[in-house]
Amino acid sequence: MKIESWLFGAGVFFFVPVAIAYGFLTEWSEWVGVLGILLVGGLAGMIGAYLGFTGKRIGLRPEDRPDAEIHEGAGEQGHFSPWSWWPLVLGLACAGGFLGLAIGFWVTYVAGGLALVALVGWVFEYSRGDHAH
Repeated sequence: MKIESWLFGAGVFFFVPVAIAYGFLTEWSEWVGVLGILLVGGLAGMIGAYLGFTGKRIGLRPEDRPDAEIHEGAGEQGHFSPWSWWPLVLGLACAGGFLGLAIGFWVTYVAGGLALVALVGWVFEYSRGDHAH
């Protein structure tokens, strides 16, 4: 995770000067942009720090070593549910929320309820039914 950590960590050294330059170009009259760019720099720093600490904890991955072989990266990469419909429902609910902002705010309330149901269904997918542990 060394490359990812460097990539996000470099975002701090890019976005903070950009925010200062933006402040000077707008004569410090538009604070939303300055604050937004500073927050993006802070977020990049937090992600870079997290990836750096995680990389030190788990060690080098095959992607981080120049002498690694392809077969070293084989195997299980995580736990995914190929039969789950909840991500699709949650995506449709989010799309409905944005649609509600455009055509009528009442649609956002319906989409929010659907998003809540989809999120709870996705989280508790393995706590009930055939796949309960």
